[in-house]
Amino acid sequence: MDSNREEDEVEFRKHAKYFIRFLHTLPERLASHDSTRVTIAFFAVSGLDVLNSLDMLTDTFQQDIINWIYKLQVVPKPGERAYGGIQGSSTFDVLDTPENCGLQLYRWGHLAITYTGIAVLVALGDDLSRLNRRAVIEGVAAVQRDDGSFSATIEGSEQDMRFVYCAAAICAMLNDWGRVDRKRMADYILKSIRYDYGISQHYEMESHGGTTFCAIAALELSGQLHLLTQDTREKIVRWLIFRQQDGFQGRPNKPVDTCYSFWIAATLKILNAFELTSFKDNRDYVLSTQDATVGGFSKWPQAYTDPFHSYFGLCGLSFLNEPGLQEVMPSLNISMRAYRRLQGLQRDWCLLEEGLASGNGEVTVHIE
Repeated sequence: MDSNREEDEVEFRKHAKYFIRFLHTLPERLASHDSTRVTIAFFAVSGLDVLNSLDMLTDTFQQDIINWIYKLQVVPKPGERAYGGIQGSSTFDVLDTPENCGLQLYRWGHLAITYTGIAVLVALGDDLSRLNRRAVIEGVAAVQRDDGSFSATIEGSEQDMRFVYCAAAICAMLNDWGRVDRKRMADYILKSIRYDYGISQHYEMESHGGTTFCAIAALELSGQLHLLTQDTREKIVRWLIFRQQDGFQGRPNKPVDTCYSFWIAATLKILNAFELTSFKDNRDYVLSTQDATVGGFSKWPQAYTDPFHSYFGLCGLSFLNEPGLQEVMPSLNISMRAYRRLQGLQRDWCLLEEGLASGNGEVTVHIE
């Protein structure tokens, strides 16, 4: 690749406008994603955060997004099953729907939506005071399966490493593991390490870059990364480094893809081995997928852009210390600015709990 091409400059303004468009209007081709609109909002809001461009959203619009997320919060009534969390869209909130029509039976939290919803709230500076944290954590514990894995919802969902990560991220963000069995979760992860030392989506499946991230990040977020022996850790690092061609591929003998500049790179960052990769080759590939006309990144050069690859492309560039981009916290997949804000909230919750435990209700909270 010619590293002197004009396309090798990051089009900050165009990417910001690209994300803003997705916050206002979704194209027809994304109609099938109606039930997961919160994840699209996550890519757009977090993308703006990494671009240092959240100020392009008016205060009113930011508050509208926050209120929309809270509208999707599901809190069980006393005596009901633990299905708390955040749902993906307002699909089941039809106006004037009779209570006996059955739609309420399908209103429950979804782990991926709950994780991304909380991340959006934190990125926009919300204090999470309207989030029923207990209901969320009980909802996470309710979807843990006997083998230690998690399903996305209380019914009708597959169970695999993707939702292990979402569960760990939610508990880490809310600083509460409740009845979640971390040991069983770690056992599930360790049993999913394959013969080549990548980690699979579920037992006996193929090693994959995305699920290797999910597994390693979940171990770090749950304080269990030490369970990997030094030998296993080095072999996982070797598998990850071999995924680099110019950009990164997700599996052996597959084409490279922009999003793996996050999944693979973030895993290597967690394992303190990212410096072993070629920064120049990685950057050249990511920028070859940039749409320099209207903004956004695609998975391959000359392919359609989308919010998913656009966000992860920027994260990949952030790991390369691209000037003008916010630093990204690898295991939680949020900006370091959002992470520091979250840490402030967690300190406030601890102070509040200590004050209540001591009988002193006078607690001063700090919101960044």
